[in-house]
Amino acid sequence: MNSSSSSSRTTSSRSGGNNFDIGFLIQDVSRMMRRAFERRLGRSSLTLAQARALLYLSRNEGLRQVELAAMLEVQPITLARLIDQLEAAGMVERLPDPDDRRAYKLYLTKAAAPHLAAINDVIRSIHADALRSLGRQQVDSLGATLGSMRENMGAQNRERDRESA
Repeated sequence: MNSSSSSSRTTSSRSGGNNFDIGFLIQDVSRMMRRAFERRLGRSSLTLAQARALLYLSRNEGLRQVELAAMLEVQPITLARLIDQLEAAGMVERLPDPDDRRAYKLYLTKAAAPHLAAINDVIRSIHADALRSLGRQQVDSLGATLGSMRENMGAQNRERDRESA
């Protein structure tokens, strides 16, 4: 028996009969999309990390730094340096949190708007390329499936967090 047929059977048995590993496939697509994003945003002064922070902040203005760090899955000190850079560029401002004197809430400035527009243009372009050969029903199904998977994994992670606390 050759190694490819053995590997195929192993993968098939773990993925419910499908001849692919969903985790690796999702990771591959994510990596390819991230590379395309970096390439297409290349003329911008923003790094991928800064673009992600701006995008998340645009969807959740008024977050404390520690909350944004958790959403981005980075250490708070890493995010603090990133926010320092965005603040120096005039795109983000830190305002005192009225409920906690030690904390700051993050807000976008008007200077962030053109950068966010460029980020969203790149995202739309990448999505169009990635979904080009799919019909509307397939795109809807993919979105629903990935959303369900995210919820399943989130519930599992929350349960583990409760057990370890």
